[in-house]
Amino acid sequence: MSRTLSFLLSLLLTLPALSQGRSYDDLLVMYVDENYEKCIDKAERYASKDETRRDAMPYLYLSMCYHEMSKLEKYTMQKEYKYAARDALKFAVKYRKKDKELAFFKNFEDHWSELNTVAFETGYYYMDLKAFSKAKRQYARMVGYMPENPGAWQMLALTQLNMNLQRDAAQSLAQYDTSMAAIPDLSGLPPDQLKLLRGSMVRYADYLVAKGQTQKARDVVARCKDVFMEIPEFKALYEQLNKGAG
Repeated sequence: MSRTLSFLLSLLLTLPALSQGRSYDDLLVMYVDENYEKCIDKAERYASKDETRRDAMPYLYLSMCYHEMSKLEKYTMQKEYKYAARDALKFAVKYRKKDKELAFFKNFEDHWSELNTVAFETGYYYMDLKAFSKAKRQYARMVGYMPENPGAWQMLALTQLNMNLQRDAAQSLAQYDTSMAAIPDLSGLPPDQLKLLRGSMVRYADYLVAKGQTQKARDVVARCKDVFMEIPEFKALYEQLNKGAG
C-alpha cells in the first residue's frame, strides 16, 4: 500500500467534521487501499442516489481515483479507463460545483497540485501540436475546478485566440485579470500554479510579439517581473522585449 497511515488517519479525523452529513469512510478506505475500481463503483452509486447526489465528496473521490488510474498502464490499456486522465478533470469540475463553500478543497492540496501539473503539461503538448481545440478543453476543465488559477485562464485565452474566438478570449483574459487581482502575493502561489503562470506569460507574450504587439507583450511580462526574474527563460524574454525600449 503506497499511501501512508498518517494520510489515512488525518483524513479520517477531518472529513467527518467537514462532510455533508456523511463521512464517506468507505470511499476513503478503498482509495487508500488502491481499490480504485471498487471506489469508483461505490462513488458513482452515491452520485446517483437522491439522498447523496448533491454531496461533493463522491465526485472528489471519482476524480482522485481516475487520476491515480491514469498513471497505471494496467488501467489505461483497458477501454473503460483509456481516458482516465480526462475523467479525473471532468469529475473535479463536478466536485467544485458541489463544494461551493470550499469545505473540503484545501484538504486535498496534493491532489490539486498533481492534477494541475498533468493538465497544463498535456495542454502544452496539444498547443505545440497546434491541436488548439483539445488544448482549449484541457484548460477549460482546469478553470472549471480551480477558477482562482490565473495561468489556466491565460492559457485558455491563448487557445481561444489561436482559434479566432476573440470574444471568448476577451472573457477569459478578464477572468485572468480578476484572478490576478485577488492574489495578494503572487510569490505565495503553490509551485504548480506559479509554474503555469510563468509558462502562460511566456507563451502569451510570444504570441503577441508574433502579432506585432510588442508593447502589449512587454506589459504582460512586466506584471510578474519581480516574481520570475530569477528564472532564465523569463529573464531572457523580458530583456529581449525591453532591449532598446525607451
